[in-house]
Amino acid sequence: MEILADIRPDVDFEMETQLITDGILESFDIVSLVGELEDEFDIKIRPKDLVPENFNSVEQMMEMISRLEEE
Repeated sequence: MEILADIRPDVDFEMETQLITDGILESFDIVSLVGELEDEFDIKIRPKDLVPENFNSVEQMMEMISRLEEE
């Protein structure tokens, strides 16, 4: 949540479930977010992971992170 708040402090990430679909997060936000998540969680987010379903909500991002940590 801290990473998201640093990138977009104007968004209530706990309530949003359509961050990509509704255009709340833009391409630059995603680029920043991917780098921060990779550093923070020691994961590699591959191009095939860059789909809206992995970034539409905090819950979906955490599921992706958990999956990538297991690989």
